[in-house]
Amino acid sequence: MRANDSASADNSRGRWAATAVLCVGLYLLGLDLTVLNVAIPDLQADLRPTVAEVHWIVDGYALVLGGTVLAAGTVTDRTGRRLSYACGLTLCAAASVLGALAGAPWQLIAARCGMGAGAALMMPATLSLIRNLFTDPRERRRAIAVWTAVLGAGGLTGPLVGGWVVEHFSWRAVFWLNVPLALVTVAAAFLLVPESRVRRGERLDVAGALLSACVLLTLVGAVIEGPVRGWTSPVVLGGFALAAALLTVWARQQRRSPHPLLPPELLRDARIGIGALALALMSFALFGALFVMTLQLQGVMGHTPWEAGVRTVPLPAALAVGAFAGQPLIGRHGERPVVALGLVLVSLGLGVLATTAPGSGYGRLVLFQALAGLGAGMTAVAGTEAVMGAVPAARAGLGSAVNDATRQVGSALGVAVQGSLLATLYTDRIRTTLMDNGVPGDVVGSADDTVLATAALAARLPEPERTRLLGAAEDAFVHGLTHTALLAAAVTALTAAAVWRWFPACARDVAEYGAADPGGARTKSGFGVRPQ
Repeated sequence: MRANDSASADNSRGRWAATAVLCVGLYLLGLDLTVLNVAIPDLQADLRPTVAEVHWIVDGYALVLGGTVLAAGTVTDRTGRRLSYACGLTLCAAASVLGALAGAPWQLIAARCGMGAGAALMMPATLSLIRNLFTDPRERRRAIAVWTAVLGAGGLTGPLVGGWVVEHFSWRAVFWLNVPLALVTVAAAFLLVPESRVRRGERLDVAGALLSACVLLTLVGAVIEGPVRGWTSPVVLGGFALAAALLTVWARQQRRSPHPLLPPELLRDARIGIGALALALMSFALFGALFVMTLQLQGVMGHTPWEAGVRTVPLPAALAVGAFAGQPLIGRHGERPVVALGLVLVSLGLGVLATTAPGSGYGRLVLFQALAGLGAGMTAVAGTEAVMGAVPAARAGLGSAVNDATRQVGSALGVAVQGSLLATLYTDRIRTTLMDNGVPGDVVGSADDTVLATAALAARLPEPERTRLLGAAEDAFVHGLTHTALLAAAVTALTAAAVWRWFPACARDVAEYGAADPGGARTKSGFGVRPQ
């Protein structure tokens, strides 16, 4: 018995050591999603990108990650999850070097997209390896809580880390930071993480992968160009129409393909479909609001990048608390009430943010971060457990890819939609205010770009023009922030209602009633569809 206990303890330590290695890469992945948010002013001063180029620099990483992660999940299952993780980290390190050396906006955009491709290889590997390392549902829930907290901490401490690095070095150091950590982690992965793969693989759906990426690129491209060209311009309307057409073609192609990238029966499982939808829309609301909040901290409240980053710490802290608090609640009450409660808390936090007025202090932002972070952690751990528990272990890479794709696409669209809406409302409001007050046209033209550009312009003006311009900028920004926060709050509230209505009240893991064959075939009851 003692020998068995010792072997079990060693196995447990080995599993958690492997999980720790996976979490280092996962933290870097999350960090890269938001680390540039507070570096935008320095980056603009150095490379002078346009507003659209700034959006592509911020969104390119998440867009490529979300657009290619489904294909990467299938590749991961077939070629090896540890190998995919190591290759993804290596690609991220190489692209980070290119980003650090970028001399033009297009080069930085290309580097960010390359990092997104590496993250797409890495991200599904982390969760699918955890799914196979921890076969006991209770232990797996703890591991998924750690996974959720680390990913959230990476994304939400991005402004903090980025602010410190930019203030002490430069925005280029943000990219150099990735390189040594990634290379050390790759070496540790080969030492501590066991390889895992499906013995009999399936052909990769190349057409489906390309079509899905084209849909996402076209859609987010239209959203990003909306405030620049006008929402009713032929280019923007044509982009939306093309995205809808490509989505229709992709859906038909998936139904007819013998090896679809995303099997239609997978999303017919409410546990997967509704769980993934909840993760996507929670990410849409939270990461869009984080982007807007960092602009408020720097452009309106006048904080440096480091000071702004420090003031975003309550959000990842609350998210970690929510993830670990949600884990025992899932065991007692199931996934549905935890997902729904989490979304309600996110909606309440965004409602607090929507009450911001000119002159509001930091306390309101703390309350927003506490409520939204707590709810996001609960939603993320329960939604991830739902998706991963509904697929067989042999298809863990695909299940992880569905989970990851929905989160990253939601994040990218959240930043794009809320950032674009904020820019449109801000521009219209400040332009009207300044023109009504007789401000010269050249000043109006320089001030109606972003709140950060307005703050830089105001610093060069004498009094009382400076005070008048800053007051108009704050009023315009708060006007835009209120509407974006209300939009995000409505999205999460409606999603909570949908979860409560359609998410299955009781669900069991696939492994409890049927196992996949070594080639990743469907379970006895269908791909993740549990018998009633």
